[in-house]
Amino acid sequence: MNTPVWKKMIISSMTLMLLAGGGTAAFANGGKSADDYRKGGDQHQGQSDDDDRDDDDSDDDDDDKDDDKKDKEVKVTWKFEDEEDLAWALEYIMRLSAKGVFTGYEDGTFKPNQKISRIETLVAAVRLMGLREQAESEEEMNTELNFKDADKLEKKYPWAVGYVAVALENDLFSETETEVKPELNATRLWATTILIKALKLEEEAKALNNTKLDFKDAKNIPAGSVGYVALAIEKGIITGYNDNTFRPNQPVTRAELAALLDRTDSEMPDEDQDAQAITGTLKAAVTNKKITIVKADKTEVTLDIDPNVFIFREDKKAALSALEAGDTVLVRTYQNKVVFIEVTKVAEEEVSTAFTEVGLVNTVTVNAEGKLSTISVTKVVNDQTLTTIYNVDPKVKIVGNASLLVKDQLVELKGENGTVTTITIK
Repeated sequence: MNTPVWKKMIISSMTLMLLAGGGTAAFANGGKSADDYRKGGDQHQGQSDDDDRDDDDSDDDDDDKDDDKKDKEVKVTWKFEDEEDLAWALEYIMRLSAKGVFTGYEDGTFKPNQKISRIETLVAAVRLMGLREQAESEEEMNTELNFKDADKLEKKYPWAVGYVAVALENDLFSETETEVKPELNATRLWATTILIKALKLEEEAKALNNTKLDFKDAKNIPAGSVGYVALAIEKGIITGYNDNTFRPNQPVTRAELAALLDRTDSEMPDEDQDAQAITGTLKAAVTNKKITIVKADKTEVTLDIDPNVFIFREDKKAALSALEAGDTVLVRTYQNKVVFIEVTKVAEEEVSTAFTEVGLVNTVTVNAEGKLSTISVTKVVNDQTLTTIYNVDPKVKIVGNASLLVKDQLVELKGENGTVTTITIK
């Protein structure tokens, strides 16, 4: 089996997972039909370590394999029932979900506080590397693994065999590991090491093995892993805790892994033009299912909006109607449609310039066409007589007898930005 050239690859519609909220999963062909994988696919990735359900889909092998050849378009949905618990990690989760890297459960939950297993972490890392299609190919799925627990993996996690094979080919395992240990909790140190390897920065990490880490529990980090931690901290992928500990052996939750994956993703070369990140200012309120963004270089881009777009504004999920012209946004696309919009800075509220003024006419002027050009009125404020001059809109509306518009006539002026649009004769 040839070792693949590592790169970010465009994920086809067949390999994009439906997110949680009534959705099902469609995979590229890998020896089973799409229906087979709906039964044994991404719901396993979100499975609890304590879940003893039988994951063996072997009984379904005789289903209609013609489905493998059909390009199934899968709609992205963004419904998570436990959104309140997601809070800080919501943005990370949605970005990864847009790429089909990390998803929720079929019951509409994400279970952000649930500990995540090693097999789930490996699957997410391989997908992050853009190797999902390869991992789900028939060749990789039929790999005979040399791990001691390969039989258990093939029986309980048959959908993950290809992912383990690809992870092994891309050096995500160490040379001394003899077991996959799929159900074991992923720890902070193990997850950190996997993600640095996913970035192909193993040599750079090893060069930092003599770095002195300042964590109070640094002695709990094996000498051969110090460089991985140092590099991950340097790149902002992971941080320590407020009490100056790293807690290398602490299990990682699903929400925490989402944050680690998203930060790792920002370090990867982006060759996938079908999944873009665009920043700029919203030109106008969203209409006709399109959004127009003005970039920093003043160029504009207009994009179609996915029907299930997720919008994050003022630290909470929002509707399309909540977007305002002038909002600074980060937009992520998938398959040329906007699937995620984060408002990084809300538009400043415009100061109202509308005015209503009541006073006595002082002067009026007309232009060459005989239309009102300016009008000035006087009024007494705090025993002082004040005179204010206003421009008059060419289409000004005059309520009452216009012939009475003479000096000392009481009038009410209404307008905006210093221009009168309505004159009412009192």
